[in-house]
Parts: sequence; C-alpha cells; structure tokens
Amino acid sequence: MTDQVEPDDAGRPIGRRIVLGTIAAGLAGLFVAPTLQEKWSDLLGAASQRDPTGLSGLLPNPGGFRYFSVAGSVPEKDASTYKLTIDGLVAKPTSYTLPQLTELPQSRVTHDVVCTDGWQVDQVPFVGVRLSELLDAAGVQPDAKAVRFTCFDGVYSESLTMEQARRPDVLVAVQMLDQPIPHISGGPVRLFVGPMYFYKSAKWLSGITVTDEVVPGYWEKYGYPVDGWLPGEEPAGA
Repeated sequence: MTDQVEPDDAGRPIGRRIVLGTIAAGLAGLFVAPTLQEKWSDLLGAASQRDPTGLSGLLPNPGGFRYFSVAGSVPEKDASTYKLTIDGLVAKPTSYTLPQLTELPQSRVTHDVVCTDGWQVDQVPFVGVRLSELLDAAGVQPDAKAVRFTCFDGVYSESLTMEQARRPDVLVAVQMLDQPIPHISGGPVRLFVGPMYFYKSAKWLSGITVTDEVVPGYWEKYGYPVDGWLPGEEPAGA
C-alpha cells in the first residue's frame, strides 16, 4: 500500500457487516476476506451480532465502495448549510463553511482504502485541507495530546493522537475520486486518514475538538483498535 502526497492546483445503531467482492443490489451475504488479519474476526463477528437491521445500504457497483451508517438517518448538507467547527484546547476556536474550506490551499492524497468488512479499493485520490494546517490556524495549546472528531449524523465519532493528526496524509477532504464527496460517501466533508483502516476516516465530519487525551471513537467502544493502522503502515516504535 502506497500513498502519494502532493499539492493540488486546481435512530438506532446499524452494525457493520462483512462484505466481499462485487455484490448486486439486494444481496446481503456475510463473507470473510482471506486477506484480513485474523485479529479482526472476533471483533467483526461481535459487531454483526449487534446489527438488528442488516445492511443499512448497499449500492450496485458504487465504485467498489460499500455504504453504511450507524445512525437511522443522516441529514444532507450542502454549501449553504454545512459548517465545520474547531474547538477545545485551541487559542482561536473557529468554524468553516464549505466554500471557505474549498478556498484554502488544497492537498491531494492517493492511498488504498481498506475496510475491516473485507473490501478494498486501490489508490483512491482524496483532495482537501491537511488537518495539520487547520490545527495550526486554530493555535493548538501546549497541553493538547489528541483530536476528537464528531459527525452530523449525531452518532459517530473518532480520534487521533496529535502526532497522527499532523501527518501529511491526513486530510479534511472535500473531494474523492476527483469529484465533490457525495452524501452517501460521507460528504460534503469527511476525514481521510490514509494509513489507517477506513473506519478511522469519519464520514459527515462536523466537529474537530482538540483534547488532552485520546477519546475512543464509536467502533473502539465495541473493541476495535484505537490505532487502526493498515498492515505495514504502523510507524517504527509505535
């Protein structure tokens, strides 16, 4: 798995199911991808047992991606209604509209997208603002240790350590596959954490809060690793 980082000029909870390969609309099967590490088997099995409704959504040939939500419904946001807030242990709490985010310097990260459910899409380009640049603009306080992310589905959350958040392959993304991010893919703005499993890349991003400790996210509370590194991506000594 490789990544490229370069400037770009231009309800109720619904559990995750294991999905492999190309699945036609209406098919709900459970398969375990042979490439997944064994450590995920028990976690995914437990998650599917908490799934009272089955798949929340499955699109025919959505570019290899699968759609699911842990909320019963998710409101749609656009340029006139979207807002991202940055607060917590920062000197200058602020907020951004979608047009303001797109007007900031943009970076491009291309990386494999790998889900714990067993599907993978190779070399997906994301474009957006580096999270580190938003943190710098807000003025992170010296005692800050981590960043917590909340979403406008009202349920999902995620976290990164401050060191992880400052990596150049972590974006507040506004484009995916060289198009504005659609609602079903977590748009108009989502987190993209290139070197980690896709559950760390929170969809429908609405809040970034700087904290003094890592706050486990939605799936970590069900036993998923807080550090969701892809195989071979974990930094030396981590």
